[in-house]
Amino acid sequence: MAETIDLSGDGGVLKTVVRKAKDDATAPSESLPLVDVHYEGTLAENGEVFDTTHEDNSIFSFEIGQGAVIKAWDIALRTMKVGEVAKITCKPEYAYGSAGSPPEIPPNATLIFEVELVACRPRKGSSLGSVSDEKARLEELKKQRELAAATKEEEKRKREEAKAAAAARVQAKLDAKKGKGKGKGK
Repeated sequence: MAETIDLSGDGGVLKTVVRKAKDDATAPSESLPLVDVHYEGTLAENGEVFDTTHEDNSIFSFEIGQGAVIKAWDIALRTMKVGEVAKITCKPEYAYGSAGSPPEIPPNATLIFEVELVACRPRKGSSLGSVSDEKARLEELKKQRELAAATKEEEKRKREEAKAAAAARVQAKLDAKKGKGKGKGK
């Protein structure tokens, strides 16, 4: 069984790794604060799913540390790496508190999320390092597209050559038949 880690120090945010990331996987950082996640959220008291990205296979994106998500997510996602899947248990004070988020989440609800960190990205127009990384990524995509186009062009050329060769064989057979016919009449 995987170890459960108390990320908040008071039992408010507990993390259990379901699937480890590769050792060299990227983690969120100051230069990579935008994260993309897949998740499923359930109510701890009854296991009822209240939200998920799995049904429509969508990605949820947000910037860590900006208060865009519940406190537990800001804490937990900082500790994850791309490819990692973790179960995050969030006490109400790290989730929606005494107000809840009606109608799905009742007041004072403890929530359990299974979260997969899919990617970490830089802010748009951020540091030179991330700009050069983005340029390198775009350059790689361009090379891949050019290679695919060249492969397609080569396949097209081969098909045209095969058609021309087939047409030449047919023409040679027709010419041979014409030639035989003339020879008989002489």
